[in-house]
Amino acid sequence: MKDLLIKTLNKLGYPIYLQGTLGEDEPYPESFFTFKNIDTVGNEFYDNNEHSYIWEFIVAFYSSDPDLVNTKLLEAKQELKKEGFIVSGKGYDVASDEITHTGRGIIAKIIEK
Repeated sequence: MKDLLIKTLNKLGYPIYLQGTLGEDEPYPESFFTFKNIDTVGNEFYDNNEHSYIWEFIVAFYSSDPDLVNTKLLEAKQELKKEGFIVSGKGYDVASDEITHTGRGIIAKIIEK
């Protein structure tokens, strides 16, 4: 499911990082996505086994351009939904370690059968 998330976000043409992997001395790109798998729970229990999994990701977009922060995150939402991800709402503000950048995030879920 991580591969599908990355493949989908790649369509938007910005760098993608696993949250927290950008090095301390590495400069922020002008605009980029991050993601983090925050949970993968079992689902559809019968025969004493789980038969599907719900993957939950945080997807964030950071940019030095405040307008892009809102528009690109919503574009990402639409692309993710096309691939079967469940994404609701318009996101939320996320903290940035750089004063030059702002960010917004969304929660994306997908069911693996």
